[in-house]
Amino acid sequence: MNEITLVTGANKGIGREIAAQLAALGHTIVVGARSAELGEKAAAELGADSVVLDVTDPASVAVAADAIEARYGRLDVLINNAGISRPPGTDLSNQRPASADVGTLRAIFETNFFGVVTVTNALLPLLRRSAAPRIVNVSSGAASLARNADPELAVHLPISAGYTPSKTALTALTIQYARELRADGVLVNAVCPGYCATDLNDHSGYRTPAQGAVAAVRMATIPAGGPTGTFVDDEGPVPW
Repeated sequence: MNEITLVTGANKGIGREIAAQLAALGHTIVVGARSAELGEKAAAELGADSVVLDVTDPASVAVAADAIEARYGRLDVLINNAGISRPPGTDLSNQRPASADVGTLRAIFETNFFGVVTVTNALLPLLRRSAAPRIVNVSSGAASLARNADPELAVHLPISAGYTPSKTALTALTIQYARELRADGVLVNAVCPGYCATDLNDHSGYRTPAQGAVAAVRMATIPAGGPTGTFVDDEGPVPW
């Protein structure tokens, strides 16, 4: 069966690579992007469909969900990839806990955490129509509590009251969705793409977006009855 897959934030970076790799596996891709122009451009290049989707705008998400229902009648895979490291025009130094700008932190959580809730809940009715529904949330290994609590490992991680906790919360949210939806056969997993060179970090990462997409693609293609409630990268489990 041809799988219908929505990837949020899929017009560039890791999201685009996830879309490209899944398209190569035969998935019908729906590119979710805030910009209609950029979404349509990426979709044309990928041989995909597109919807305007701003994860922070419930009305936009509802319209996108209606469009997917009208075109396809169901959704098989939802990949919550859209995320920000900081609002436009702000500096990462604004996220150090002792001097954090609360407005900045709220904006990050609005996209990275609440946006995932908004999108997931809007698309769940369509996912429930799938024979093998899967949700993949793109988190971050930098948000691992175990790694941040280890002095030797934490020295390599940013000190952040915004991006890092938002991704920690996303991983925890993944587990709660997995618990609730297990009985319905919806597999919900979180993935870590690694430190990839994208706009998120001003292209300072040492991995490529293509490498970063691997874990998400793998979890998007697990069969019915596969793992749920896990946090993995392309090498295996990531410590919580």
